[in-house]
Amino acid sequence: MKISCEEASHICTKSQYDEASFWEVLKLRLHVLYCKTCAKYSKKNSKLTSLCDKAGLTSLSDDDKECMKRDLEKRL
Repeated sequence: MKISCEEASHICTKSQYDEASFWEVLKLRLHVLYCKTCAKYSKKNSKLTSLCDKAGLTSLSDDDKECMKRDLEKRL
């Protein structure tokens, strides 16, 4: 059940957006127990997520993105 640091960072990112499965999170937690580099990365990633949540950041809706895309295409 050992994973690479690359896979750990991928799972960490998925976990940030609640897209990681139970088993992926379990593998990540086991990995960070012995890999201090990934433990630091995971901690910083969690802090970044928390700060973004507190800031109330939002993104454009799909409709707004389409509208912006059409507007840019008209300008070109």
